[in-house]
Amino acid sequence: MNVKDDYKDDIIFNEEKLKEALFTHDIRAFRNEYLLLHPYDRAIFYEKVELELRKIMYHYLSPKELAEIFETSEIDEHEYKQFLQEMDTTYAADMISYMFVDNAVDVLNELDKSQVVSYLTLMNKESAAEIKALLHYEEYTAGSIMTTEFVTIPQNSTVSSAMTILRNEAPGAETIYYVFVVDYDNRLTGVVSLRDLIIAHEDTLISTIMSERVVNVLVSEDQEEVARMMKDYNLLAMPVVDFQQHILGIITVDDIIDVLDEEASDDYSKLAGVSNMDTFDKNSLSAAKKRLPWLLILLVLGMLTANLIDLFTETISKVALLAAFIPLIAGTAGNSGTQALAVAVRGIATRDIEDESKVKLLLREAGTGLITGLVCALFVVGLIYIWKQEFIIGLLVGAAIFVSIFVATISGTFIPLFMHRMKVDPAVASGPFITTLNDVISIIIYLGLATLFIGDL
Repeated sequence: MNVKDDYKDDIIFNEEKLKEALFTHDIRAFRNEYLLLHPYDRAIFYEKVELELRKIMYHYLSPKELAEIFETSEIDEHEYKQFLQEMDTTYAADMISYMFVDNAVDVLNELDKSQVVSYLTLMNKESAAEIKALLHYEEYTAGSIMTTEFVTIPQNSTVSSAMTILRNEAPGAETIYYVFVVDYDNRLTGVVSLRDLIIAHEDTLISTIMSERVVNVLVSEDQEEVARMMKDYNLLAMPVVDFQQHILGIITVDDIIDVLDEEASDDYSKLAGVSNMDTFDKNSLSAAKKRLPWLLILLVLGMLTANLIDLFTETISKVALLAAFIPLIAGTAGNSGTQALAVAVRGIATRDIEDESKVKLLLREAGTGLITGLVCALFVVGLIYIWKQEFIIGLLVGAAIFVSIFVATISGTFIPLFMHRMKVDPAVASGPFITTLNDVISIIIYLGLATLFIGDL
């Protein structure tokens, strides 16, 4: 949910004055000061103020006024339940009913089913029916983020009658920059901009000025794909239709900003090896629960690495200096794999990588791995010779780095591409996972080469 009004720089957020009005139960002073604030500032104050003062605010603000705060606020998902439980149930239900339908659905999706039923029962029938219509759509689809508060006009109407419809319905619509045109059966046939309506003659038929090429999405489309399309076509609103082209709702740009933020946070969480980073953890136990699963998995993989080193104990015991370079080789391979992973995952997310260019990407990354591997190998050979005067060991470490970087680059590119092909989120091929996998590969290569040429060391 995002700010919907233009920011007013001349309004000062006087937190102490507001608190004093609440403490002294001066409702007139509080409302005069608070309602002059920009909705974003109202939301900030609401979230920061103590529970005791928030309870007073519920008596001083109408459900409709509080709904605007919830529309504007960026409340963490787990906090919705906390705030709603502070309110009288009927008051909370009225507040939710005043929100735009898509935002009301976002709030209710965070609650238990029994709570949702209670609120819907207490709402007026019209609001409850609109919300119920969206609640059954699968999460993360176009249907789950669309709003049903939009304006449509018949294609056989004139500009004059269209403007009359717009004036009547605009107060309840989320946006009117685009007005969608429908036929007698409510099928989407075109779109006309507010600008076109204003400059057209009042007797002009809508069918003559509308654009028939309307970019739209199915109600079942994934929200990430919707976000990509709105970005590509530079749209402020996107119509959502069923298989027969009946218009069901629209998705506005403010909802898409939330989707982009959510998807970016989700991908970053997976790349970092954390289950969920949507909210900032306020206690150690909550943070630990999110991080432990991945850490335990990586710990098991780490034991595989330790077991591999144990298998080459005899080789290491003969030339102890070999052990000093294990972290160097493993770390370099892991970093190279993570770089390739980042390129591949970003390309998949932005759709820059199409089916015909995946082979080209693999070939390009293979070439990159060869070049970077060769440069790093030559560099480390020189460093080891200067440091230890060990040319043979330098060659061995250099060869291991060369092969490891090449293999790590290929795996860092291939694994996310393969997972994407198998319909699995490529971000799951996270940085820690790729790093640990490349540790195993690089140690096998390094100590395997050392064992093979142990007689020359």
